[in-house]
Amino acid sequence: MSSAYTGAKPKLSISQVINMSVGFFGIQFGWDLQRANMGRIYENLGANPDEVPLLFLAAPLTGLLVQPVIGYMSDRTWHPKWGRRRPYFMIGAILSSIALIFMPHSGTLFMAAGLLWVLDVFGNVAMEPFRAFVTDKLP
Repeated sequence: MSSAYTGAKPKLSISQVINMSVGFFGIQFGWDLQRANMGRIYENLGANPDEVPLLFLAAPLTGLLVQPVIGYMSDRTWHPKWGRRRPYFMIGAILSSIALIFMPHSGTLFMAAGLLWVLDVFGNVAMEPFRAFVTDKLP
């Protein structure tokens, strides 16, 4: 007797759905802290209040450029142990953490803006595969 593939995804429990959403929570929490605090940090480093919105253009521009590329790459990646999306979660998390370690030591506005951009890039590297992971798993 052969088992035919029906294309149906297995139903997940509530705890599995919540577990998948923890990554979204962490990334969104980090971006909210960024939005809440970086304006004041920029001003302390010498930015005029009129320049701060320009510095915050890094996040949407980064998402516009990075997310399609990472989505394309993660669709075509397969790691024997981690699967399709998990390598990107790990890379994004580690490199975002490194950027966060160096961010408080920014001595200049240029350095703080650059590290924020690096943080946004690797936050997007982790975030885009989470979106695809959810659609891969949920029915």
